[in-house]
Amino acid sequence: MRRSPYLFASVAVAVLAVLAAGSGVIAWVHHMTPNETTLAKHLSRTTGANVAPFTQAAFDADKAAGDPILIAIHAKWCPTCAAQKPIIQEIAAEGAPENLKVLLVDFDTQKDVVRELGATMQSTIVVFHGKQEMARSVGDTDSDSIRATVRRTLI
Repeated sequence: MRRSPYLFASVAVAVLAVLAAGSGVIAWVHHMTPNETTLAKHLSRTTGANVAPFTQAAFDADKAAGDPILIAIHAKWCPTCAAQKPIIQEIAAEGAPENLKVLLVDFDTQKDVVRELGATMQSTIVVFHGKQEMARSVGDTDSDSIRATVRRTLI
């Protein structure tokens, strides 16, 4: 009896879907918002943190105030960004460092900002303290590593 070559692929996809669903990635992908404004409102509402879509005016004001700033460059289709979302939510909710501002850049619609920040891909996190860039992370989904990146703003 000859087996279909698609049988293995179908089973593999089903197993990956179950694993991803258990990790929360699938749930987040299915509940993603249509744009960064809605995502920022959701994060602010659910965490009480200062999360906003990136605007140059907000970025300039936060830099001038000397505040720590986490810029998350995300794309709604990006699975790595989906994995980063709950970590960023936790960091924003904890409020450490104090006065942390989280600005969300949409990789697909804010290409000028992506270029200005020197990012080459989505899932990039850039951390500033005032006007100085303190750390950068690309494609990282490890909670401890992302937290260490954010802690560098305290140096």
